[in-house]
Amino acid sequence: MKVLPFTIFVPDDKSVISEQIEQPHFYPYLHRHDEWQITIIKKGEGTLIAGNEMHAFSSGDIFVIGAKLPHLFKSNPEYFTDDKSKTIKATSVYFNSNGILGALFNLPEMKTVSSFLMKNKHGFKIPERYAKAIAEKIMNLHHSSSMDVLFNFLKLINGIHGLNEYIEPLCSDMYSSDVTENEGARLSKIINFITENYNNQISLEDVANAAFMTPQAFCRYFKKHTRHTFISFLNEVRINDACKSLISGERADCISLVAYKAGFNSITNFNRVFKSIIGQSPRDYIDSYAKLAG
Repeated sequence: MKVLPFTIFVPDDKSVISEQIEQPHFYPYLHRHDEWQITIIKKGEGTLIAGNEMHAFSSGDIFVIGAKLPHLFKSNPEYFTDDKSKTIKATSVYFNSNGILGALFNLPEMKTVSSFLMKNKHGFKIPERYAKAIAEKIMNLHHSSSMDVLFNFLKLINGIHGLNEYIEPLCSDMYSSDVTENEGARLSKIINFITENYNNQISLEDVANAAFMTPQAFCRYFKKHTRHTFISFLNEVRINDACKSLISGERADCISLVAYKAGFNSITNFNRVFKSIIGQSPRDYIDSYAKLAG
């Protein structure tokens, strides 16, 4: 793992690792590792930063994260307070298709699975309608031992492989996960600065200073590694937060409060940015969600 010192410990007697965590919040730093990661969110809400894209996550979501893809499950701000009722829980499976399992994935019978992983190298989110079936396979693996681990792993991989035509990638195929250790550490610091301060009025100069770069150098660096400008990335983080607020019980007549809470100082600008990213107005977004939930 080269973005931050983060290595999956693989015992000599295991080829597939599963772990379950329950703690105040997710690991708060951008990181990557050689292993593929399959994670089911059992409790918690936030934003998954995967490569150069962002995805909201909540209980029940399952993500398959490609090997070496920089990623971060960023818990919502309320998980970093003294509220002891706010905790996260997740179960993850890790495997290295090029490591100890290389011989398995090179078998003729695994050819289509290996091609599937190569085609979807950055990973994807499991579609909601298939999440329950995949979650059951993840938990069967987690609770198994000895030879049953490998048996249940093959059932899990086969189940995921069967979704080929229904999935969307976590980030673009054009994204390169080839980031050096120094670049990764700097990028992690930048993204953490933005996600921790997005609801304040932060400027290009603020984030450039946090990265110890000039604004011009920062703009080039950030665009190269994320394919976003600072403003477009900041807006997506803010709109992601606003979306969660709008569907979590906020009243439609408090849209302006949601906008200011997310860091916008103009309701007009908020409405414009919201529609450009989501494709509909905040009020239409609330109505659409209400119809789906109803």
